[in-house]
Formats: sequence, C-alpha cells, structure tokens
Amino acid sequence: QVQLVESGGGLVQAGGSLRLSCAASGSLFSINTMGWYRQAPGKQREMVATITSGDSTNYADSVKGRFTLSRDNAKNTVYLQMSTLKPEDTAVYFCSADATLWGSYFPNRYWGQGTQVTVSS
Repeated sequence: QVQLVESGGGLVQAGGSLRLSCAASGSLFSINTMGWYRQAPGKQREMVATITSGDSTNYADSVKGRFTLSRDNAKNTVYLQMSTLKPEDTAVYFCSADATLWGSYFPNRYWGQGTQVTVSS
C-alpha cells in the first residue's frame, strides 16, 4: 500500500504564508502525478495544484500566482508553498498521488489524511 504523510497546516492571518509537505512511502514502483486538493465545509473537494513526474504543473485559477507546487522525486515528496493567503483558502487540504505498486500493472490514486489550513481575516 501507499502512505501519504502531510504536514505544515495551521492557522495564519490573511496575507500570510504556509508551506505544506506530503511524503509518499510504501511499495512504490512509480509515482506519476501528485497534487493537493482542498475541501471547505459544505463544499465539494476541488483541485488546488498538481505536478507530474516531469514537473509539469497545473493550478486552480483561484490560486495562480499565489501558490507554488514543487516536487522532490528522490524523496517522493511534494511541497505546496502558499502565499498571500485569503480567508477563502480555509479548508482541509488533501495530498494525492497516482502511484503504481510493485506487482501492479495500473496506477491508483491514493489520498492523505488531510491537514487543516485556517486563514483568519
């Protein structure tokens, strides 16, 4: 199986910054796309940012220019640098990884347990 361990959430004032980290471990043959999603109370989970194994990134329009996603393939870790945070960024942030396990032919999507980000106004 795959374990995704997230860290870096917390409480910050509007305009502040936070960095989220997510490390993948387990019986990993390969990891393709990794990313972050978020879910605010009463809302559906939405994509925040994703990054491929070749470092191609995709961002939600709401975070472009404020969030930066990077990846360390040697450590199977992604980092989400969040700047100029807004109260509407408040949500539980979930890490995801599209990974193929040893002995498997196809990738599956795995999720972390989520980390709370709260931005006060």
